[in-house]
Amino acid sequence: MKNKLLLLVLFSLLFALGSCKKTTQLPSKANSVATNERIQYASCLSILTQKGYTVVTIKNPWPKAQHHFKYVLQEKNGNIPDSLQNYPIIPVPLQSIVVTSTTNVPFLEMLGVEKKLLGFPHTDYISSKKTRQLIDQGKVKNVGQNETLNTELLIDLNPDLIVAFGIDNSNPTIDNLQKSGLKVLIQADWMEQTPLGKAEWIKLYGALFGKEKEAAAQFQYIEKSYQETLQLVASKKENPTVLYGSMYQDQWFVAKGESWVAQFLKDAQTHYLWKDTNGTGSLALPFEKVLEKAQKAQFWIATGSFHSLAEMKQANPHYSQFEAFKTKNIYTFESKIGPKGGNIYYEVSTSRPDLVLKDYIKIFHPELLPKYLFTFADKLQ
Repeated sequence: MKNKLLLLVLFSLLFALGSCKKTTQLPSKANSVATNERIQYASCLSILTQKGYTVVTIKNPWPKAQHHFKYVLQEKNGNIPDSLQNYPIIPVPLQSIVVTSTTNVPFLEMLGVEKKLLGFPHTDYISSKKTRQLIDQGKVKNVGQNETLNTELLIDLNPDLIVAFGIDNSNPTIDNLQKSGLKVLIQADWMEQTPLGKAEWIKLYGALFGKEKEAAAQFQYIEKSYQETLQLVASKKENPTVLYGSMYQDQWFVAKGESWVAQFLKDAQTHYLWKDTNGTGSLALPFEKVLEKAQKAQFWIATGSFHSLAEMKQANPHYSQFEAFKTKNIYTFESKIGPKGGNIYYEVSTSRPDLVLKDYIKIFHPELLPKYLFTFADKLQ
């Protein structure tokens, strides 16, 4: 339980660095676009398609990274120029894959390639019905944890590619996998700080599985949905004040003004109280500083898997001093949990920012979406 709490806190910080009954499944045949479509929003990803091969560049793979990674995706009989021979060469389309972040799973499902997933670290964190069924059937193996992947099992599975991520330049597990002959791609979707920037990483998986047109079409659908949702509040002049975060131990972590969270709050036409802070990370503050600035805030987006106001008050009696607590205007995006304890918001929100934005607009401007039901958010009672 303690490890799960720490993991959820870590996810909260990563999201701050830098998501009638709805379904997250998209139309399978949206309007197709050219396979060499440029990356428009993702700042850490570059995909250059050439005849017979594609060059993928991963920039800023972790905070303060001093270098980037380059990979060459080789099509059957594709000729790789000598200038690219020193980079990792990955034959495509992939027939099997291991991914290490729950945010990758929706992309596989959107492209219809979830059955090519062989392994995942700590499979309990996956909530999706499709992939959970594969796990229950033994078709997706638990390959350990991201920091300590089960090298022997991965060698036995022998996937065409392992998609991993790093938080710094030291990851001996990945080094050992590569020394064992396995191909590893370091991705950086978690470093993106714009909603559409994170979602555009579906194009990486399109390139890996030979589904570039499908990936571009899926992203086009999400982008259109997001832009149309933005238009709902374009002329909205009332900007309610918003507090974000909760206490963890003796610190309150709020999202800085250039973070992914702050961008959603800006797009939803709110006055986020820490919108003017520089940076994409999270700001650690003592309780007194937060109370001083946000005691009168009209809304509070709480982090942590709280299910009621009473539960919040039990965790910290001082929460009741905030006006948003007294008026019961507290919402959380983290209370919806999958069948094995995974957090649905962390899993799906980065691939469906349009639904996250709709949730925010439903919270702050409910009259604009009268029939809309929350995808991720819950109001605490």
